[in-house]
Amino acid sequence: MDENISVLKGIGLTMYEAQAYVTLTSLIQATAEEISKNSNIPRSKIYDVLKKLNEKHFIEIEDGRPLTYNVKSPVEVLSLEKERLNSEIDDTITRLTNIYENGMSQVQAPIWRIYGVDKIINQEVEIIKRAKNTVNMRIGFLFEGEGEALIKAFKSKRSLKVNILASPKCHINNEEIDIIKMFKDQDINIQKADIPFVKVLISDSKEMMHTYTKFSEDKRNVIPETAIGIWNKYEDVAKNYDERFENQLEKMKKKKNKSL
Repeated sequence: MDENISVLKGIGLTMYEAQAYVTLTSLIQATAEEISKNSNIPRSKIYDVLKKLNEKHFIEIEDGRPLTYNVKSPVEVLSLEKERLNSEIDDTITRLTNIYENGMSQVQAPIWRIYGVDKIINQEVEIIKRAKNTVNMRIGFLFEGEGEALIKAFKSKRSLKVNILASPKCHINNEEIDIIKMFKDQDINIQKADIPFVKVLISDSKEMMHTYTKFSEDKRNVIPETAIGIWNKYEDVAKNYDERFENQLEKMKKKKNKSL
């Protein structure tokens, strides 16, 4: 199937409507008979197809004998469709997220194990996107692509108060990564700390994510296939970890002030 027709079907056109529109983008202006001939749409169907395209604002009909059909610019038509779809998707995300979060609150034992680097990173990003006020993180290591994903999530939530304590460096695929510089370059609050090979993300003192993994014998490179995330929505546990994090921050702040 023609890729353009496939995309047009994906946004709601029928096969014949997509074929007719694609054909008319090359003809620009044509009669129903010409469109039928060039698109291989049966003449018995073409008038109804063109009527539907006009109703969907993909073409315009010019009076005359015979009628003439003029194509609308793909930029004009598809940009409007893109805006409509984006709006519908955003509304659907909001509705389904409310249902999802309400369902999650009813689960009796809100602790889940998550396997696989991609799934772990996706869950971290989801937690950040759900956060309303604060996100605190301890970063002892990063997976490939994780730093970029976290930064993107943080930058999309500028109203969040973000605090990160991190080891200065880690290794990904034998390449040394400067964790502190990576986040500081994006104006994200991060401080150097002595963090073991573990990662903790805490959101609003309500939910948290622990991530563990094995390392190569020299303790430099992550072994990604061993990664496991523990997603915890016990608020008492998350609150306890958050208080310990804030206490550590306060001690670091006092120590820094004394050294000035």
